[in-house]
Amino acid sequence: MAPIRGRAWKYGHNVNTDVIFPGKYTYTVTEPEEMARHALEDLDPDFARRVQPGDIIVGGRNWGCGSSREQAVTCLKAAGVGAIVAISFARIFYRNAINNALPAIICPEAVAAIQPGEEVEVDLEAGVIRCGAGEFTFPPLPASVLHIVRAGGLLPYVRSVLDSRKRA
Repeated sequence: MAPIRGRAWKYGHNVNTDVIFPGKYTYTVTEPEEMARHALEDLDPDFARRVQPGDIIVGGRNWGCGSSREQAVTCLKAAGVGAIVAISFARIFYRNAINNALPAIICPEAVAAIQPGEEVEVDLEAGVIRCGAGEFTFPPLPASVLHIVRAGGLLPYVRSVLDSRKRA
């Protein structure tokens, strides 16, 4: 798996799911591409228009707190976000991120060092984040999580496992 490379979008602590994907769209916006147009609009109105494939969100403590709204992950993934590096994640957001193949990395040292807009590289297999300030390590993701990310999410992963059992 190639490293993820992109520009850093840096935000603070306790960014909740209602800020990531505004609740007012929860029942009216259903397509991922349309969700992406509303990603972080109340926090950073330029984000959805300027984010590029592979860009990396850098967050503070408790990223993704609030409701269990899966659209918060879906909109970021559809916008092209390659990974999120944070001090910590809300439990349900973290699980939703993995289920949707959006790597969620806990590395407080990298969060402190990364500057907004700088190029960042995340090597999931090696457990390394590279930025202007140097290299920062994080515990490599478990093999099961890497399989889910490589497959494009939990559903495609489960389908591939079931298909391989049918062929066996």
